[in-house]
Amino acid sequence: MDSGARSRSRTAAGGGSVSLTVAPYDEDDIGPDGTIIRRINRKYHVIRDDNQGCERVSTKAFAPSSGENSGMSVDIEAKIIADGHDPRKYVTTPIFTSSVSFIAGSARALNLWIGYDPLPRNPYHGEVWGNTRPNRFTRKQKKGLLKASNWYVPLEGVEVG
Repeated sequence: MDSGARSRSRTAAGGGSVSLTVAPYDEDDIGPDGTIIRRINRKYHVIRDDNQGCERVSTKAFAPSSGENSGMSVDIEAKIIADGHDPRKYVTTPIFTSSVSFIAGSARALNLWIGYDPLPRNPYHGEVWGNTRPNRFTRKQKKGLLKASNWYVPLEGVEVG
C-alpha cells in the first residue's frame, strides 16, 4: 500500500467489515466552481459568539478527522445531482440537520486538496485534505473555509462565520 494511502474499515450492510483505501489527492474532475458540501451538526459545529451576539458555525466544523491521512468529510454536489437526487435532501439527516457549501477553488486557494472517497452508504462522499499534511489544517485554512462558506441547508438563528 502506498505510504500516502489511507485505510479504513466501515461496517457493511450485513454487519461485516469493508476496508476502504484512498490516498489523498486533488481530483481534476472537480472544477474550481464545483460545489462542496459540509454537513453541520449543531451540537458539535455551532458555538455562541458573545462578541457578535449570536450563534455561529465554528471553525471546528472545518477540521479533518484524526487518522493519519484522514481529511474532512464532504459531499460532492455534482455527483448527487448527476444521479438525479436533490442534494439538499440528500445531505440532510437527523444528525446533520443543516449544511454549508463552498466552491472547490476556495479550498484550493488555501492549499487544500479535494477528492472523491465514496463510502458504501454514501457514494457521493469526498474528502478535503491538507496538501502537505492530509490530516492537519492550519487555523488560517479553517478560517478561510468558514469565510468561503454559505448556508446550503440553513440552521435557523445561526450565522455562518
